[in-house]
Amino acid sequence: MRLFVALSLPQDLRNRLGGLASGLPGARWVDPDNLHLTLRFIGEVDGREAEDVDAALSGVQGKRFSLTLSGVGQFGDERRPRALWVGVEPNEALERLQAKIETALQRAGLAPEKRKFKPHVTLARLKTHPGERLHDYIVQRSLFRAEPFEVDAFTLYSSYLANSGAIYSPEAVYPLGG
Repeated sequence: MRLFVALSLPQDLRNRLGGLASGLPGARWVDPDNLHLTLRFIGEVDGREAEDVDAALSGVQGKRFSLTLSGVGQFGDERRPRALWVGVEPNEALERLQAKIETALQRAGLAPEKRKFKPHVTLARLKTHPGERLHDYIVQRSLFRAEPFEVDAFTLYSSYLANSGAIYSPEAVYPLGG
């Protein structure tokens, strides 16, 4: 199984983000049903490791919190942009939750995540360089800001690649306290 831990997004927010999915040649847009905020990519695990991951995540405790998506940016450099994303306003509760998840997964035997956590929602992967249109796209949507939404749980997802792209399935949901 290929696993990752993420926050699911409310349907109205996914629909709104789906409305940003146009006007950029060479972009492979993420289906609105697949939009999420990754807290930790785990990767390929066997059945026993998946059980250990579930047990570790079941012990993570945190309080519900409000989260706001805002801004648009890219990963990669000017010559080779790789992905387009919507950012997250600074949020200490999100950072604490992500750190607790990281610690729990390391205690379960997973290697530490090498990349620094940069909360975002991936909108598209860029197969080819869209040229000046990328800069224009980002500038035109730079003031994007969604309504805050309540985070009351995090989810363990499995993913597998199909011809149509990745398919994500929730494996377990871990509620947050009041």
